Amino acid sequence: MRALIVVDVQNDFCEGGSLAVTGGSAVAAAITAYLAAEGNSYAHVVASRDYHIDPGDHFSDHPDFAGTWPPHCVVGTQGAEFHPDLDTGRLETVFSKGAYAAAYSGFEGADEAGTALADWLRAHDVDEVDVVGIATDYCVHATAADAARAGFGTRVLLGFTAGVSPDSTAKAIEDLRTLNVSLTGTPAGAA
Repeated sequence: MRALIVVDVQNDFCEGGSLAVTGGSAVAAAITAYLAAEGNSYAHVVASRDYHIDPGDHFSDHPDFAGTWPPHCVVGTQGAEFHPDLDTGRLETVFSKGAYAAAYSGFEGADEAGTALADWLRAHDVDEVDVVGIATDYCVHATAADAARAGFGTRVLLGFTAGVSPDSTAKAIEDLRTLNVSLTGTPAGAA
């Protein structure tokens, strides 16, 4: 059984946000169109989101954009909301991550009941996942890598992702290949 994981398609990661990725808004709209056309081919559609309360040194007034970042996706702000071009009506549940620490992978998140993503997928008999969202080289990479390590057949639909930079995106894609993650398409932004 296959599920679609939509990773961090939030306002702060799209154009105009505090940590914008070029192509993020287009990815939000593209995922919505993809769900309209292909959504019924998935047994489940879920999403992850950065949902920071006080993530410690993950935030910095002088970020290095490698391990520290400007404040983003703070609970209760517009930046933490899903992008308006993403059809959230198709999401079965949302896994929030990073409340009090840095978190890149959706597998670090939990739903409102406190269930971790891997446990939720297994409880719903999912054995294969497709991963889309933002950013190819950070949270999409981390989510897909964790999915593969957890034993799920994993595919990243790169045409529905946006990367931060060409170098880090290429490195992330190469890393996913070493984990036997299936890759299709080309990411926006850092392509």
